Amino acid sequence: MRAIRVASAALLGMTALTLATPVAVAEGEGEHEPDRNITSFGFNVSPSTIAAGGRVSLSVNGCKKETKVSSGVFDTVTIHKGQSNASATVDWDAKPGAVYEVTFQCGHESGHTDLTIAGGRPDDPTHPSAHRGVKAGVGGTAGGFDLGQIGLGAALIAGSVGAAYHWSRKRAGEHGG
Repeated sequence: MRAIRVASAALLGMTALTLATPVAVAEGEGEHEPDRNITSFGFNVSPSTIAAGGRVSLSVNGCKKETKVSSGVFDTVTIHKGQSNASATVDWDAKPGAVYEVTFQCGHESGHTDLTIAGGRPDDPTHPSAHRGVKAGVGGTAGGFDLGQIGLGAALIAGSVGAAYHWSRKRAGEHGG
């Protein structure tokens, strides 16, 4: 009789694992591309999201040569040998919401990262912006919920509680009569 309970518990556990696997696999899709940003030197654009007309800081470390930093959203910047930082001004005509590639060229080696253009513009007398207040989110942590995952979790919990209730009633019947 004990073997049946152990087998049932193992089967319930395997079923839960099998049902949870597609969710875990789906969240990891798209990560199979080789990383084209593996370089012998480090590089960074800060901040990675900025409004049109804003200034970004460009940094490089480990490059023993002159570094050229280029993008379709600002003029090419040179970080001279021995230096590690420079800055660039994002073009005023950059499209809000667009993502631009920034290329760091150190000798014959290059690395790429993205720069996202935010929806607003910094204060500029030639481009006055209308202040419309704060955009509120959905509130609390509700914005990160996935109904499929919630349903799967609820089903697993209900199944576990039901199985525990069934086994406890069955076990009580064995000892009571």
